Amino acid sequence: DVQLVESGGGSVQAGESLRLSCNASTSSFTGSGYCMGWFHQPEDIRAGVAAIGSDSTTTYADSVKGRFIISRDNAKNTLLLQMNDLKPEDTAIYYCAAVHPDRYVAWERGLSLADYWGQGTQVTVS
Repeated sequence: DVQLVESGGGSVQAGESLRLSCNASTSSFTGSGYCMGWFHQPEDIRAGVAAIGSDSTTTYADSVKGRFIISRDNAKNTLLLQMNDLKPEDTAIYYCAAVHPDRYVAWERGLSLADYWGQGTQVTVS
């Protein structure tokens, strides 16, 4: 099985930036064809933030469009989320996730499920 580990969270002031990273324990995983994404969970509800397909196409939640950029570095087996112009409402735990392309339809339907989840990293904006 694959382990996803997030890093890069922290506490910042509004308007500042952070870059979250998600490293996969299995080599070449990010280039394996799985769709990768970031979810956030301010409290009880986990929701999608951004996703990137195996073909590098990207989608974003309306709340982060123009501010966040998702990318994948297959050579480093890493998923990234560049978070710019952070706002207090961005405060949440952010989770890295991966889903088999056969089940990506779940993300298209707005369902917060995945084949693999990271443990989460806290982002606090004040």
